[in-house]
Amino acid sequence: MLNASIIGNLGNDPELKYAASGSALLQFNLASNSRVKVDGEYTDKTEWVRCTIFGNRAESLGQHLKKGMRVFVDGRLEARPWTSRDGEIRAGLELSVSTVEFMSPRGEDEHARRPLGAAIPARGVNDDLEDLPF
Repeated sequence: MLNASIIGNLGNDPELKYAASGSALLQFNLASNSRVKVDGEYTDKTEWVRCTIFGNRAESLGQHLKKGMRVFVDGRLEARPWTSRDGEIRAGLELSVSTVEFMSPRGEDEHARRPLGAAIPARGVNDDLEDLPF
């Protein structure tokens, strides 16, 4: 098993299930995109990872996670075999999630809403000094 941190977009609404013991299990697919150069041309490549969250956090996060949301996840990564609809045995990646952080939805952050060439407000280093507790 490997530890892995991934930033990606949910490819589906999470599915909440319960084990026979009553403990919650939340599963969703996460798409992580990268741009690679092949023969002088750039192409987009998408890797899919199945994410699983267990216990009370599964129930809580199941209410907030939705298809298309951008998240940071961290956990243990394993290759898992599965059988396709046509009976072929395949392998996929599954992340047993220990940490989830919400990020701005794809295309919805403050910079993406601005027209090209528009100024992005800068924050000064001292802007928050008055808010410090000491």
